[in-house]
Amino acid sequence: MNKDDKNKDDIVYEENTSKSDKNDLEVDSDVVPEEENEAPQALIKKLKEKLKACEKDKQEYMNGWQRERADFINFKKRCEAEKLETIKFANESLISEILPVLDSFEMAFANKESWEKVDKNWRVGVEYIYTQLKKILEENGLTEMNPLGEKFDPKYHIAEEHKIIEDEKQDGVVLSVKKKGYMLNDRVLIAPQVVVGELKN
Repeated sequence: MNKDDKNKDDIVYEENTSKSDKNDLEVDSDVVPEEENEAPQALIKKLKEKLKACEKDKQEYMNGWQRERADFINFKKRCEAEKLETIKFANESLISEILPVLDSFEMAFANKESWEKVDKNWRVGVEYIYTQLKKILEENGLTEMNPLGEKFDPKYHIAEEHKIIEDEKQDGVVLSVKKKGYMLNDRVLIAPQVVVGELKN
């Protein structure tokens, strides 16, 4: 092989190499993302639409989270309220059983003649026990219901008797209390038994 033949081979090789490289470049250009081939205005429009969709999704997620948070706060408040309600009326059964004892004390005191005959020191002791018991019950939310002179309310009172009256002002008014009632916190425990005035026709 002479020098001229060698040069010819090099030229052919270089030509083949250049063609191969050129083909590679053409293939690579096909891999360019679709967005880069689009006009800038179309690309901006598409990106704006994607951004708008993302903002919409974000707002929906935010709204959902806020609703869940509000529901959870309301649930906690309800639980607290129910807990307080349970505590307020936890002693209801026990207090109901003690009330007849309180009534017995008051029946004994009401009989003035017999009560005065009892030894004074003993009387003072019993009255002190009664006062202590009453104080403890009041500290636990018990209040007496003595609606004398009040307007009769069937939600709170039991009408044991109706008495005919001529005074219009006493119509529907509690004239006397046969048995006083008790309220525990804001709930009627025992309704008072009353006599109600009824206007004569």
